[in-house]
Amino acid sequence: MLYGPETFWALEVKNTDRVRPEDLRSLRSFREDYPEAQAALLYRGAERLEIGGVRVVPVEHFLRHLRPGEALDGCV
Repeated sequence: MLYGPETFWALEVKNTDRVRPEDLRSLRSFREDYPEAQAALLYRGAERLEIGGVRVVPVEHFLRHLRPGEALDGCV
């Protein structure tokens, strides 16, 4: 989880190159308790997706676009 005055993200990392519905279960559950949070699953695949309100992002893309002091929106 990453949070601050202007951001609240739940991040999960999976060592897989394909996402199954059950891989998103914990992030969806987290968002039920904290609907104001953004949720993202980082994985080894190549495709950026959004499934049921959870962003699915290749970990390589996330790391290449991560900038200290900037919002995560450009990464996910």
